[in-house]
Amino acid sequence: MNFSSFLLTGFSGLEQHYPWLSIPFSCIYAVMLLGNCLVLHVIRTEPSLHEPMFYFLAMLAVTDLCMGLSTVHTVLGVLWGLMQEISLDACIAQSYFIHGLSCMESSVLLTMAFDRYIAICNPLRYSSILTNSRIIKIGLTILGRSFFFIISPIIRLKGFYYCRPHILSHSFCLHQDLLHLACSDIRFNSYYALMLVICTSLLDTVLIFFSYVLILKSVLAIASQEERHKSFQTCISHICAILVFYVPIVSLTMVHRFGKHLSPVVHVLMGDIYILFPPLMNPIIYSVKTQQIRKGMLRLFSLENQTLRFSRNKKPQPN
Repeated sequence: MNFSSFLLTGFSGLEQHYPWLSIPFSCIYAVMLLGNCLVLHVIRTEPSLHEPMFYFLAMLAVTDLCMGLSTVHTVLGVLWGLMQEISLDACIAQSYFIHGLSCMESSVLLTMAFDRYIAICNPLRYSSILTNSRIIKIGLTILGRSFFFIISPIIRLKGFYYCRPHILSHSFCLHQDLLHLACSDIRFNSYYALMLVICTSLLDTVLIFFSYVLILKSVLAIASQEERHKSFQTCISHICAILVFYVPIVSLTMVHRFGKHLSPVVHVLMGDIYILFPPLMNPIIYSVKTQQIRKGMLRLFSLENQTLRFSRNKKPQPN
């Protein structure tokens, strides 16, 4: 058993600029956490949003919120100079949550595509298909699919012998990063991880694409131009969320595969984009593109402003 620590990698060569770099990263995390909490609060407090579409959006917001919470202490810890090393146990735990939450986000996006397919292609049966009990079962299935099947390769990381320099490629832990540092037999982890990627992310992508082919076919069959436009509008937010999630994953994969000649700063930056971009952008996308969420946000802020003005008016005026 090897209980050594690992060195987290920030932006190599820019260490003197960490105090300045920490400012935008701190703002990104603040906006990310606040945005997803606001989306969850609006969905919880607005009775009109207690519908399947917004339940799935709440699942996406919870996933993004957890992704931010699982990485904030190491990313900002490196930039603030509070930590440079991470223990093996903490690294394995963080790797488990990052990969599990990434799989969970892919699963939620697939479920949201199914939701849009039912709403557009079979609207009369929408409420009878997506009942509350069925939504709960879908949520539990997503949790099991995301976190149960990755336990086996993650646990095996504990027993590996790490003989190579204990320097991670990012300011957080990834399964493939630890594999590169191990001198043990990693074939099971490599093949198992590849199988999981094929059975989750790749399969989800194919199913999402297929669902949108069916949606597009159904929308184009609508005679009314206004109804066609309205149907497309309900899908824009979800399409943006899909691009925000999958484009960074593909870009990071391409950089790792073909960008070995690139500066290490590029690799670290792409890793941070993969972790931070979807949780940052999803609440912004749904607040701007989804009318019900936008109205709920505006009501929330207008109510807060009214409360603030009321409290100011109640303060006793000086004689």
